[in-house]
Amino acid sequence: MAAGLRKRGRAGSAAQPAGICRQWLHRAWQERRLLLQEPRYTLLVASCLCLAEVGITFWVIQRVAYTEIDWKTYMTQVEGVINGTYDYTQLQGDTGPLVYPAGFVYIFMGLYYATGQGTDIRMAQNIFALLYLATLLLVFLIYHQTCKVPPFVFFFMCCASYRVHSIFVLRLFNDPVAMALLFLSINLFLVRRWSWGCCCFSLAVSVKMNVLLFAPGLLFLLLTQFGFRGALPKLSICAALQVVLGLPFLLENPIGYLSRSFDLGRQFLFRWTVNWRFLPEAFFLHRGFHLALLAAHLALLLLFALCRWHRTGESILSLLKDPSKRKVPPQSLTPNQIVSTLFTSNFIGICFSRSLHYQFYVWYFHTLPYLLWATPARWLTHLLRLLVLGLIELSWNTYPSTPCSSAALHICHAVILLQLWLGPQSFPKSIQPSKKAH
Repeated sequence: MAAGLRKRGRAGSAAQPAGICRQWLHRAWQERRLLLQEPRYTLLVASCLCLAEVGITFWVIQRVAYTEIDWKTYMTQVEGVINGTYDYTQLQGDTGPLVYPAGFVYIFMGLYYATGQGTDIRMAQNIFALLYLATLLLVFLIYHQTCKVPPFVFFFMCCASYRVHSIFVLRLFNDPVAMALLFLSINLFLVRRWSWGCCCFSLAVSVKMNVLLFAPGLLFLLLTQFGFRGALPKLSICAALQVVLGLPFLLENPIGYLSRSFDLGRQFLFRWTVNWRFLPEAFFLHRGFHLALLAAHLALLLLFALCRWHRTGESILSLLKDPSKRKVPPQSLTPNQIVSTLFTSNFIGICFSRSLHYQFYVWYFHTLPYLLWATPARWLTHLLRLLVLGLIELSWNTYPSTPCSSAALHICHAVILLQLWLGPQSFPKSIQPSKKAH
């Protein structure tokens, strides 16, 4: 009798999880429409999509031919450092000189050894596939904390982009490495680990300079949260890490290292541009055009900082004060304020970039759903937003780019900028307490 009770007990305990699972699946099926529309289901949908992406990504590696572009150049440049060359002006590859900061060298040195001196391409692709999945996980954690984007949008972000899969696992560019570190830093900012976040942010910059497009937004957040004196230690972390990573090269040839790895005046080739194909090549290469883009970039950043991000009613110079000494009581930054500021700062830089090449798509691809859905304007419906995403994807998949594809890309960027400007405030205007209330 006792044995029979024990058997029934074990069977009952085994049946209990199965029953819970059936109930969960039944409820999920009943609420399938909510699963696709309610941001609170982000992690559930993200889990399913990540599992699907495992199969898709490794299928791409097996079935689609790898295309050599910069990988051999990366390996040649890293090999030069391994052989004892620390003068950046002497480090060359098949497609040009080394133009990335020292963090790139160390990370790709690890890949050099992990892939048999860069010869095992399949191993490199598998590593980048894992990097892609890790990037997706970091992005989904950001979207889960902001709770703004309906989950159905993530199907388009994951499975619909051939170009992004290609950049990660068929081209092996360094851009995905920098962006993975950037998304890690944002996750750290969201959990209020500002020092560690700044460390990861600086590490991302040390892989590729495009991450600096997020820097104006980060500076604004640090000043908002800590004031000038409080932000200095965080900014010092960013600077100190750059010095430490670059020290072997700075000791050998400091001018050569700084001029090569942080070359802001680098000239881009017209034949690779995605965003300015409709311009004459001479105009595209003209320095006056570059200066005009820089001026527009800085002006729009200033407008967003004054009118969209800073909403306390005080002068923006109040950000330099200690938060406890400001007229408006300090409030902790919300996840949406952090993410909106950083993503908008980067997007403005993308809009006014001197040139966008195909691998640059990952600079902002994973931020597009947030930019389109987090601050919804009434005139921009779900269908129109999906149309904007589709046109952007089509523009980046048109090779070589055409005047029409470049124009379409700029129109889509303009729509997103208008949406960001006209949409609800991430930083609502604070109302100062009146003296009577006190």
